[in-house]
Order: sequence, then structure tokens, then C-alpha cells
Amino acid sequence: MGESAIQSIWDYLIRYHQTYLQKYGVHLPSLRKRNGTYTKDALTLVYLAQDYPQTKWVSKSELTEFIRRFYPETNDVQNARHLGMQKGFYIVSSRRGNFYPPDKPPPKESAYLLVTLEKPHPSFRPEKRTEEVSEIEFEQIKKEYNYRCATCGSEEGKENLRYPGQITQLQKAHRNPHKPLTHGNILPQCQLCNRADRNQWIYDERGRVVG
Repeated sequence: MGESAIQSIWDYLIRYHQTYLQKYGVHLPSLRKRNGTYTKDALTLVYLAQDYPQTKWVSKSELTEFIRRFYPETNDVQNARHLGMQKGFYIVSSRRGNFYPPDKPPPKESAYLLVTLEKPHPSFRPEKRTEEVSEIEFEQIKKEYNYRCATCGSEEGKENLRYPGQITQLQKAHRNPHKPLTHGNILPQCQLCNRADRNQWIYDERGRVVG
């Protein structure tokens, strides 16, 4: 894919964003950095949007190889996942479960699919990106949970109970993913539970799934 193809796809991404997605709070990344190089987010969107609306599943390895043409040091592309539930584009992963179109079943390998440019990702909530709890306040919340993950019980700084070999890092996690990350809506979760359960479950104050 050359520069003219990238620009052509980007032009219709702009049109679809302005017509459909902007009103939902979905932010279109910049195509280029100040030094003129393409951004990884833009390259990811362009590659997934090829032949739109007849998009297809793109394997993670294929996407990584494309990004490496511009960023040779890239080891593992995470941009497609972040552009989905976190940033609002309707991009789904074959490893994450739901929201697949029935006519495009996911492959067994790790892959991504741009479903549509006319609707945001079903789990996208623009207000959830607002974090009003400071690190000092989060430290107190962790203390209340004895510095353990509310979901799996792994202790911060020690080996994860579910994933041996991984050191537990506690992160701010939503009790209810449809509400802002503020007081009363935060649990300490290890990086592995937070990644796996993000946007899927509603928890009570003890980390039990209630919805």
C-alpha cells in the first residue's frame, strides 16, 4: 500500500467520521506527526478500512508487518484494540468474544475486524475516560483492599495467582464500565484482570460480578 492509497482511504475515513462518528465523541487520530511520519493509529485504521464496507478480518501478524514498514522496531501492535472499545471505533478482536457480525465469523488466530464506520463500538462510553481520582487517593483505595486485586486476589508486586511468572500491578478499574472512573466506581484490579474484564462486567464493592 503506497502513500496515494493511504491518503485515499484516509479521505473517506474523514468523511465517515464527520458524518457518523464525531457526534458520538469518537476522536479521529491525526494522520501524521509533526515530523511528517504517519501515526500508528492512523495506519491501523487505514489498513483495517481497506475495501470498506467489504472489510475482512486482518490477522494481528499481518497488521504488525504493515506497521513495521513505517516503524521497524514494532514488536506487538496494540493499536487496533485501543481504537476499539477505548477510542470508539467499531473494531472487534477475534479473542474478545462478542459484537461480531453474523456474516463474518472470527478466525481462530488473533485478528481484528472493522465492522462499520457508521456506528461507534457498542461498549464505547466517552465519559469513562475522565479519571478524577488522584494517585494519592488510589493508594488509599489499594490499602483498603490490602493491596490485592479485587477480582483474583493477587498481591501487588508479587507473582500473579492466575498467571505464574507475571508480577502483579494494580490498576484503576471500573466497577461499572458505563460510568466515569470516579469515587465509588473504582476497584483495584491487576493488569491481567483489568485487561480481560474491561467493559464486560459490573462489580460490587467486593469485586463480585453483579451485572
